[in-house]
Amino acid sequence: MDTFVIVLIVIIALLLGALVLIQNPKGGGLAVGFQGSTQIGGGVQNTNKALEKATWYLAIALFVLCLFSATFYTTSSTPPAPEQTETPTETQEQGGQQQNP
Repeated sequence: MDTFVIVLIVIIALLLGALVLIQNPKGGGLAVGFQGSTQIGGGVQNTNKALEKATWYLAIALFVLCLFSATFYTTSSTPPAPEQTETPTETQEQGGQQQNP
């Protein structure tokens, strides 16, 4: 399960990075390729909106998966603390005196 979550986080992070690089805040990016074509399906404006929505969805998914993995790893991978029993140490056995080698 943990490997699946890590792989999913890596895939979403790579897709998110690709989407951010495709976008251009001044209307360029992937939308430039559609400027010369006809306006079937909404054209450039819908392409920008679709890329922005996909970016938000992937960012939210990445955030949720990171939170899930953080709670998953903190609860499952931490072994319970062993109970401490009092055992005499070497210095207590020798009467509290330390020996020099």
